[in-house]
Amino acid sequence: MINNLLKNFCLITFALIAPITLPAGGIQKSLNQNKFPHNTNEITLSSNTSLYSHPQISDNELLVLDIGTTLSVLHIWKVSKSHTWVRVELASNKFLDDPNKILKGWIRM
Repeated sequence: MINNLLKNFCLITFALIAPITLPAGGIQKSLNQNKFPHNTNEITLSSNTSLYSHPQISDNELLVLDIGTTLSVLHIWKVSKSHTWVRVELASNKFLDDPNKILKGWIRM
């Protein structure tokens, strides 16, 4: 009887205390422990800029971005010293914006 009581006590104690240290438990990790990318770059446009579907001027212009638009840099492609294309993503609210809204494209720097 004491043996069963000891086993039940240990089992109940483990069931109540162990989930606190698990990720789904009550302890929240600090932000320093999370693996956030530290190399994310954002740019703000200082002039109206065209957004293209591919890194070519002759390609279709998707839309014109206004001054002050904030973009996240996804990829930089240097064609030459004076010719650089940047793959960007527009900031958006995925729940409220139109799902067909263009969010990614290329701009020439």
